[in-house]
Amino acid sequence: MSHALLIENISKRYAGHTAVDNLSLAVPTGSIYGILGPNGAGKSSTLRMVLNIIVRDEGRVSLLGHDPEADRSILRRVGYLPEERGLYKKMNVRDVIVFFAQLKGVAARDARREADRWIDKMGLGEWRNGKVETLSKGMQQKVQFITTVLHDPDLLVLDEPFSGLDPVNQEVLRDTVLEAKQAGKTVIFSTHGMEQAEQLCEYVCIIASGRKVLDGSLREIRRANLGNRYTIEFDHPCEAADRWVRGSRAFIWAERDGDGDGWRVELQPGTDTRDVLKALADLDVPLTRFARVQPSLHEIFVQRVGEAAIAHRRPETAHV
Repeated sequence: MSHALLIENISKRYAGHTAVDNLSLAVPTGSIYGILGPNGAGKSSTLRMVLNIIVRDEGRVSLLGHDPEADRSILRRVGYLPEERGLYKKMNVRDVIVFFAQLKGVAARDARREADRWIDKMGLGEWRNGKVETLSKGMQQKVQFITTVLHDPDLLVLDEPFSGLDPVNQEVLRDTVLEAKQAGKTVIFSTHGMEQAEQLCEYVCIIASGRKVLDGSLREIRRANLGNRYTIEFDHPCEAADRWVRGSRAFIWAERDGDGDGWRVELQPGTDTRDVLKALADLDVPLTRFARVQPSLHEIFVQRVGEAAIAHRRPETAHV
């Protein structure tokens, strides 16, 4: 497997504060990769080191096969959407897009043609000649995104790309990211929004307090964090079945699943699901569903980041 980005043991410290602590990760070429974490986790600092905006204190970076510290020309093949937007608000929309494209080496005529195409694609045609400062925050975000992709980069690095976008424009951006992947591009984005990450990412890395909590393919991560929760559904209401579920020693807890005829339960460790299934099948009401619940990325994130926060507390405060 080839990798668009390899990070090995990078760290960054600011005046005694460690923002990124010995972080390593590998981003497969042609994938959508999410760097996830709460605010202040070190996501933006990591991306800025990758792009040589800030200098790493330790570690190695291979970006599209090159170290960006030694070969800055490799950054021409990268499109970067920063968390802090950087548009010139007194310029009109088309001109600012063309300006940034030329900075990336796109010829003026090609830049104007591509700017018009992207402006129409992103639904900004009516504001083509308007000043950036007259646009809403969401529309400015779309202009910033156009400046990121117009030079046709091999790698997109998007820092909190969905910030400020309404649900409709989130879908527009989501579709554009998927189109980039279909075209063979690699997309890396950082976010603390689990919904977008779960919809888009094939691989994720969760970091907290500058340290990696887990990483890998989303499918493998969800499988490894399955837990022991199940849903049980019956064909129709049955008091005897309800009493059995409430009173069974096989479950740590059991609760109604909404307003239906089902239950959500957590099995005791070591419980054989075949025994539970046999007992359910022996009840007087037909069993229609007995299935393991796959945790959402949000649930995994909350659990693992919480565990990391406890583990990384200073010894003198760990008991608090």
